[in-house]
Amino acid sequence: MTITTKRLKEILKQFKGKEIIVVGDVMLDHFIKGAVSRISPEAPVPVVAVNKEFFVAGGAGNVAVNLAALGAKPVMVSVVGPDLGGEMLKNIMREHNINTYGVCEDADRPTTQKIRVMAEQQQIVRYDRESKKIISPAIAAQCMKSFDMAIKTAKGVILSDYGKGMLSDQNIKTIIDKCRKKNIPVCVDPKIDNFKKYKNITCMTPNTKEAWEGAGESPKSGEKEIEKLGQKILKMLQADSILITRSADGMSLFEKGKKATTTIPTMAREVYDVTGAGDTVISVFTLALAAGSTLQEAAVLSNHAAGIVVGKSGTATATVQEIEKVLP
Repeated sequence: MTITTKRLKEILKQFKGKEIIVVGDVMLDHFIKGAVSRISPEAPVPVVAVNKEFFVAGGAGNVAVNLAALGAKPVMVSVVGPDLGGEMLKNIMREHNINTYGVCEDADRPTTQKIRVMAEQQQIVRYDRESKKIISPAIAAQCMKSFDMAIKTAKGVILSDYGKGMLSDQNIKTIIDKCRKKNIPVCVDPKIDNFKKYKNITCMTPNTKEAWEGAGESPKSGEKEIEKLGQKILKMLQADSILITRSADGMSLFEKGKKATTTIPTMAREVYDVTGAGDTVISVFTLALAAGSTLQEAAVLSNHAAGIVVGKSGTATATVQEIEKVLP
């Protein structure tokens, strides 16, 4: 695999302005941070003296934030509840130049929220507000109407599945079929429960744990076992490719019609926090394909981007300029 730095920079230059649709489960991530110096007299629990509180777009919303940071034009297709959290989430996405006309309001569900209480870098507790039920046919139709508008000019689609009900069986099949007809890449960050439903896609980007679970197998060690796993998933999903992200072992790319596996060593110089790295990988990978790259070129660029974000604290993003700087 010979891929020149010049070629990778040419692909990165094509990122700007590319319209990518993100369909999936958006969340409002709420962080409450502080310090602990005493135990409560009311119960044996720590008292957190709050000194910082903030909100960010999580789940599929973070994928869209990653795309926006790369200069793309993300269009979000998702569902929120008729509540303050939903309004906050839409406003946060708009601040990141994410198009939210495809974010539908569902009166029968709350906006998914993850509230984390942190003492220094240690998470003390997390509490969730969410519904996991599949969206109703009426809401699904409303979302698909927005998708049909967006796909007229889109260059790629990402399905970001967190198992909160946005991606129904019918939605999954309809979206993949429409992408195939228009010959635009459709890439998936899977939820294990829906793993086998993503047939005929361009690429799936599971981590090693998700890949083993999705294939219905117990984890095994060794490169040969990973190769067998990748080929099994490739065949099972009839996909064009499977990109397994392997943490310190880099990435393994499996392509339809190719027996050889492309293994890409990790580019992380120092791993500080892996939160959100998968969102960065699928964002860069899909955007690169939309910009005309090969599957291997897209994998190399996404690997470089992942190496950048794991070196940052918290859920982070990478920019085109940062990726250019780390290219050899």
